[in-house]
Amino acid sequence: MDVSTIKSLADRIIRNMNKVIVGKEDVIRKVIVALICSGHVLIEDVPGTGKTMLAKSVARSIQATFKRIQFTPDLLPSDLTGINYYNQKTGDFVFREGPVFTNILLADEINRATPRTQSSLLECMAERQVTIDGTTMKLALPFFVIATQNPVETQGTFPLPEAQMDRFFMRLRMGYPNADEEAGILSRFQTEDPLENLEEVCTGEDIIVAQNLFRQVHVSEDVKNYIVRIIFGTRQHDRILLGVSPRGSLALMNGAQAFAAMQGRDYVTPDDVKAMAPSILAHRLILRGHSVSTGVENAELVIEDLLKKIEVPTEKL
Repeated sequence: MDVSTIKSLADRIIRNMNKVIVGKEDVIRKVIVALICSGHVLIEDVPGTGKTMLAKSVARSIQATFKRIQFTPDLLPSDLTGINYYNQKTGDFVFREGPVFTNILLADEINRATPRTQSSLLECMAERQVTIDGTTMKLALPFFVIATQNPVETQGTFPLPEAQMDRFFMRLRMGYPNADEEAGILSRFQTEDPLENLEEVCTGEDIIVAQNLFRQVHVSEDVKNYIVRIIFGTRQHDRILLGVSPRGSLALMNGAQAFAAMQGRDYVTPDDVKAMAPSILAHRLILRGHSVSTGVENAELVIEDLLKKIEVPTEKL
């Protein structure tokens, strides 16, 4: 397997996005990992940290269709998926496609929509298809959802249920920039918006090739057993009420494979697993007691604490 194809693709996208996003290369890399793994990303942070800018930068870097939905309490499921309407001129029902019929979908402030509307995305995200009035229609590939939400503001919001959270491949946080990064942002955006001049560096077909190729990255039995110990650790941890499902263990293995390929390797190391684990597993947990609603930081800390306690496989001499 020639992993240089994936590494070259990822490097081009990262360099391009770095023209707009300042100092968040780790977040950018993880977004690309999710894209290569055919997953979806939930970006959870306070307003103004660059969540929407990051999503738009990804879309601008790929020659593919892009649509944005601003989620509000009055948004209906048909506003996302589309609707059959009666055309008086032809005397027939005609299907009008919703914004989910695209390659890259930005679901802005997803937790502001009602659970009914949120649930209309489940089939799209899991099966890449939409069923309307008994008719199932396939979505175009690649199909990549980037959703954003503000974890602090609760008024007028509807928390995502566990079933929907589990559909997201990973949850990320932008975080505030440091002083040097903030100064760089001011300089970069002083005279113009660099997003307007961002050029495409790959096609949707390039992404599909990478999505088919990354699974060939070798995962040894020792690394698979390491992943299993991590997953079982979440199910037995005294601070965790509900641990990670098999969907999460598959996501962790695939994420490590894509991350390894982006480093130019055709095999996965335990460090690849450790690098991906907090972002891929934390949002799939339900913590005990008061920790249930204490946010992303607590869940990530639990995963990081778990990783310190689990024996890491070493190469046999």
